[in-house]
Amino acid sequence: MSGDRSVRPEGGFLDAVQDRSGEPVSLCYQCRRCANGCPIAFAMDLKPNQIMQAVQLGLRDEVFRAKTTWVCASCQTCTTRCPNDIDIAHLMDTLRQMGLEAGVEPAESKVAKFHNAFLASVRRHGRAFELGMVVRYKLATMDLFSDTKVGLRMFTSGKLHLLPANVRDKSAIRQMFDKSEKG
Repeated sequence: MSGDRSVRPEGGFLDAVQDRSGEPVSLCYQCRRCANGCPIAFAMDLKPNQIMQAVQLGLRDEVFRAKTTWVCASCQTCTTRCPNDIDIAHLMDTLRQMGLEAGVEPAESKVAKFHNAFLASVRRHGRAFELGMVVRYKLATMDLFSDTKVGLRMFTSGKLHLLPANVRDKSAIRQMFDKSEKG
């Protein structure tokens, strides 16, 4: 039936998320301490506890389509408040990656493009190279000139460098990326 909006749990989603993240999502008993302390909750469509419950229920599509994983600032407030020591911020990172790998269009496409630019910068240079990261992000969004004044001020005040910082063992960083991509 077209327009069918029924919820269909995906069997094995909870196990896949727990295996991938290493976090015991099944231990969440919905105390809501994570959501009550989250400074970004106002911008989320599902609060952190609701994401946890959706994962427990196997609601893969709802989790991957949510804005929450993309607007999460990874500030660790939820993690420090969890009475079961679930690293919810890490779980959000895992869900973000799983969604990308599943080919789900991110709910916040500009955040996803920034995320990709950041990871590409760290992979290539061993740490974030801001200028290269911003160029990659601006090209991906085609929003080329909106921050020109800010960028110029950052450059003239020495906050934006033309060349990346030297990192001793870039190959070790690349190996970590390769290992994480293999699962």
